Amino acid sequence: EAIVTSEELGQDLEHVEVLQKKFEEFQTDLAAHEERVNEVNQFAGKLIQEQHPEEELIKSKQDEVNASWQRLKGLALQRQGKLFGAAEVQRFNRDVDETISWIKEKGQLMASDDFGRDLASVQALLRKHEGLERDLAALEDKVKALCAEADRLQQSHPINASQIQVKREELIANWEQIRTLAAERHNRLNDSYRLQRFLADFRDLTSWVTEMKALINADELANDVAGAEALLDRHQEHKGEIDAHEDSFKSADESGQALLAAGHYASDEVKEKLTILSDERSALLELWELRRQQYEQCMDLQLFYRDTEQVDNWMSKQEAFLLNEDLGDSLDSVEALLKKHEDFEKSLSAQEEKIT
Repeated sequence: EAIVTSEELGQDLEHVEVLQKKFEEFQTDLAAHEERVNEVNQFAGKLIQEQHPEEELIKSKQDEVNASWQRLKGLALQRQGKLFGAAEVQRFNRDVDETISWIKEKGQLMASDDFGRDLASVQALLRKHEGLERDLAALEDKVKALCAEADRLQQSHPINASQIQVKREELIANWEQIRTLAAERHNRLNDSYRLQRFLADFRDLTSWVTEMKALINADELANDVAGAEALLDRHQEHKGEIDAHEDSFKSADESGQALLAAGHYASDEVKEKLTILSDERSALLELWELRRQQYEQCMDLQLFYRDTEQVDNWMSKQEAFLLNEDLGDSLDSVEALLKKHEDFEKSLSAQEEKIT
């Protein structure tokens, strides 16, 4: 009877399971004694049937034994119910503690101040965070199930209702906290990603501008018309590439302006980069225009040199014609010479227009 009337219900699930195991051993022992009680009842019945002189005493003892036996079995059922209830409550406590422990472990990851140093590291952190968010989504069902279990246990075990409610509130508080941390970290990582994406575009564009400036400045002025024409063609190709990058400059500017409009934590840096990007683009266009003027001037100079050389060569040839002392020795030859001279004068007029 001391076993079934014990109020010890265990401090945790492991302790309760130990008590349940001991009680199961007691129940086995109890079942083994039931046959002994039956034998006592049979013997008492036999004595009464034989009209034993102590019949009243026998009946009294029989009733006492049966009453004690039924009371013991009733107490055993109560003890079994209490241990079962204690196991349910302690199992709930254990599940809540394990869930809170997992939440706090993940919470430490959520509280990290590492938001990436470049685009690749931010992308890696975002992938890792998305994995944590998937874990949280899966955990949400467990949290809901534990809250439902808490409601059930409070109804079935009113004596433990206040303690169960404390556990329930502790679970909900930790759950709400990690959800808030997850949302805040997701937003910070997105902010970091947008910044690093902008900075990567900034570095790509400024690097390209530096390379393009070097290309534009690389060519020396030409020494002939063909070279000057080739320089102008190549310079126009550079302009085509510059125009092709206009969308990239526009996109980078829009990204930066969006960060400023959103009040991004790195707004000062973004504003500085936008100014540099605009200045670099303007400097590139100015350089291209300056070199275009130089190449066109070079072209004009080489055309002048070519025309001057052509005129010099023509004049050298015509001077030999004019110095010829052949005046003809017949009418036909004189007329032929006159015709050549007229042709010369026409050619001279044409060359004069070119020279002037």
